[in-house]
Amino acid sequence: MKAVARYVRIPPRKARLAIDLVRGKQVDEALVILQQMPNKSARIARKVLESAVANAVHNAGLDSRMLFVARAYVDEGPRWKRILPKDRGRAFRILKRTSHITIELGVLLPMGVRPATRKQPQPQQEEQN
Repeated sequence: MKAVARYVRIPPRKARLAIDLVRGKQVDEALVILQQMPNKSARIARKVLESAVANAVHNAGLDSRMLFVARAYVDEGPRWKRILPKDRGRAFRILKRTSHITIELGVLLPMGVRPATRKQPQPQQEEQN
C-alpha cells in the first residue's frame, strides 16, 4: 500500500516541508493538512497520498478510514543541468533538482485488538551432571 511519484520537478528540500507534516497522521487528517497548505509540494504530496489510498482500497480492499501514513520520504532524483549566460561570454551552471516522493500507508487496528506476535524461542538450559 504505497505510491511513488518519480521525477517530480521540485527540489527535495522543499518537498520535505510538506511530507514531514503528514508523517504518522491518519489519512483524513493528512489530506486536510495538505489541502490547507499553499505550496506546490503540498499539492504533489496530496496527489501521491490520494494515489496510495486508492491503491489500498482497490488492491487490498481496505477501508480508507483505517489507514495512516506509516512512512513518507523524499529522495533526490536526477538533476537537470542548464546554462545561464552571464556577462563577457561566461556561462553559469544551474541545477534544476528533481524528487522521488514515496508514501507508504499502514492499517490502524481497532481498540482492544492486538497484532499477532511471534513467540520468542526460550533459551535452552544446559544440563549439568
